[in-house]
Amino acid sequence: MVIRSLELLNYRNYEKVRLDLEEGINILFGDNAQGKTNLLEAIYLAATTKSHRSSKDREMIRLGEDEAHIRIFLEQNQITHRIDLHLKQNKPKGAAIDGVPVRRSSELVGFLKVVFFSPEDLSMIKNGPGERRRFLDLELCQLDKVYLSNLAGYNRVVNQRNNLLKQMTRDASLSETLDLWDEQLVSYGSRVIETREQFIRRLGGVVERIHSHLSGEKEDLILRYAPQVSVQDFARELRRQRDRDIYLKSTGTGPHRDDLIFEINGTDARKYGSQGQQRTAALALKMAEIELVSQITGQQPVLLLDDVLSELDRNRQNYLLNGIQGTQVIMTCTGMEEFVGSRVRFNRVFEVADASVTPREDVTEERQEDIHE
Repeated sequence: MVIRSLELLNYRNYEKVRLDLEEGINILFGDNAQGKTNLLEAIYLAATTKSHRSSKDREMIRLGEDEAHIRIFLEQNQITHRIDLHLKQNKPKGAAIDGVPVRRSSELVGFLKVVFFSPEDLSMIKNGPGERRRFLDLELCQLDKVYLSNLAGYNRVVNQRNNLLKQMTRDASLSETLDLWDEQLVSYGSRVIETREQFIRRLGGVVERIHSHLSGEKEDLILRYAPQVSVQDFARELRRQRDRDIYLKSTGTGPHRDDLIFEINGTDARKYGSQGQQRTAALALKMAEIELVSQITGQQPVLLLDDVLSELDRNRQNYLLNGIQGTQVIMTCTGMEEFVGSRVRFNRVFEVADASVTPREDVTEERQEDIHE
C-alpha cells in the first residue's frame, strides 16, 4: 500500500497544498510550528476518521473558513484509489471512496492502513491505561470490521446506560430498564473482550521477539492483556456493582476499563521499568504493530513518524530504520542533520515553512553521500 499524493484545502494552517510522495522514505523537515505534524494528521484522519490529537473537526478547519478538504490518492494491488474527506464547522464529516460517498465513517476505517508513531507513544507504557486501550482499539478497528462494529455498539450502550443512571435520580422507575441495557452491554462487551484477548496473544509473540533483539537478548518482555472483568463473570459482576453504579451515575464494569501490562523479566515495566526500558518496550510494540498488520492483511501499512528519531538513541534509530524496509514512510524532523551518521536512504525530501511545502530535489543520492560520512 502506497500513498501517491496528498492534497489539502483549508486544513489547519494550510490554504492549499499538494504533496507527491514516493515509495520508501519521504522526509518533511523544518522548524517547529510550521505545519509538519498537520500533514501526518491529515493522512491519519483519512485512514481512521479520527485525529491522533483527539481534536474536533472544527478545530482542523483553517481559521475563517467553513470547510476543509483532504484528498489522498493511494495505490493498492496496482489499483489506484481516491479518498476524499470533508470537514464541516457544524455538521458531521463527509467521506467518499473513488467518488462514491460512504454512508458511515466505519466504512472508511481500514481502507488506508497506517501506523502512527510519535514521541508520545514512547510514554505509552508509563502513562494511564486509557492510552493503551486507545492503541489497542485503533489497531483492531483498522484490521477487523466486526470488532469496529462491536466496539461502536458497546460504547453506545455504555453512554446510554450512563445517561439512564443520571436520569434515575429524578425518576427511580427507570431502573426497570437497566436489565435491558445490561444484557446488551454484556453481549457487545464480551465480544470486545474475546477479540482483544486473541489479538494480544498474537501481538505478544511478535513483541517478545522484537524486544529480545532490541535488548541484545538480555531482557524478556511479556505483553499481557488485563481485562477488568472476564467474559464468564461479566453479567454477574455488573449486577453486583449495580448499586455502586447508581450511586456514582456511571458504569464501572466492562472492557472500557481494560489495560495492557508490560512485564520485563517478570516485573511490571510501568511501575519498575527505567525510562530506557519503557521506551524500548514501546518501540518494540510499534515495530510489532507494523509486522502484524502486514501478516494479517498481506500488505505493508504506511508508517507515519512524527519527530521520533530525535527521541531515540542511535542504536534504536538504526533498528527502527532498518526494520521498515519495504514500507512507505512519511516522517517529520527539524533538520537533515538528524541523519548524519545514519544509514537511511530517503526517496523524497520536502521543506516545510510558513504553511508551504517545497520539494527539495537538491537533496539527491549524491548529497546523501555527504550526509552519511
